[in-house]
Amino acid sequence: MPESRGRDGARQRAQRTSQTTPQTQTLPSSPSWFVPVMCALMIIGVLWVAIFYITAGAWPIESIRYWNLGIGMGLIMIGFGMATRWR
Repeated sequence: MPESRGRDGARQRAQRTSQTTPQTQTLPSSPSWFVPVMCALMIIGVLWVAIFYITAGAWPIESIRYWNLGIGMGLIMIGFGMATRWR
């Protein structure tokens, strides 16, 4: 029975990949202060919003009223944004 020719391109790619060593790219890790700051921002943001609701708006800053929610949510969002960059 005759032998089929096959695909030369696949054989050549297989030979090239077997001859070369894989090069892994190392990504720099996050600095040691990164995780504590990230966690602190998220916790402070949750506490800020919780204190605002528990005290009926008297704390943390009474004069800015519902902007306290924006500050708390902003801190939480910054913390989550940092979490996406954590290595």
